[in-house]
Amino acid sequence: MAELIYEGKAKKLFTTDDKNELLMEFKDDLTAFNALKKSQEAGKGALNAAISSKIFGLLTQNGVKTHLIKTIDETHHLVRKVQIVAIEVVVRNIATGSLTKRLAIPEGTVLPFTLVELYYKDDALGDPIISDEHALIMKLATRNELQVLKDAARKINDILRPFFASCNLNLIDFKVEFGRTENGEILLADEISPDSCRFWDMNSGEKLDKDRFRQDLGGVKMAYEEVLKRILGALK
Repeated sequence: MAELIYEGKAKKLFTTDDKNELLMEFKDDLTAFNALKKSQEAGKGALNAAISSKIFGLLTQNGVKTHLIKTIDETHHLVRKVQIVAIEVVVRNIATGSLTKRLAIPEGTVLPFTLVELYYKDDALGDPIISDEHALIMKLATRNELQVLKDAARKINDILRPFFASCNLNLIDFKVEFGRTENGEILLADEISPDSCRFWDMNSGEKLDKDRFRQDLGGVKMAYEEVLKRILGALK
């Protein structure tokens, strides 16, 4: 029988008959500001599961190694078991959110190059931004692993930015997480969805991501449905 071994803000992980594989369930929960703001949106989990499945498939086709083995049903993925690296890698193309708040870079500023930032994955500390040296001192990753994380994040951006442009979506920024397999190989893990990305319509600038929840704009499910619709259209 499947055993629940982890429950986070947006997903659950269950054991399977194979010790190297897990069942990942996408929840309908919505959280923001380190779960200080919470809600639920029926069907959100299924939308994120579908979006993430398609994006991970696209990345796999382009040489990015991920934990996804296959999609089981509307809300479940079969994934390789990995030890999550306690670093959230954030990739920014256009200034908004915490970058604007921290450094007063005007919202909407197109950055002169892709910015990659590292954050310590710790809710109790508020997921603080860290340097390579912090990561090394805390033994979160080796110097080589940090380079692997950054290179992989930039490659993901290079694949996804033009793809989402073909969906008439600006990929403003996104967060990715990675995990180590039993033999130390680093794989893209977690998810890529409107929960972890910012998408702005290229014509109207409308926000089609979790900022609709963060900023009380409403229409969260409709926005996620629109993102999935455009992805499916671009993949035809």
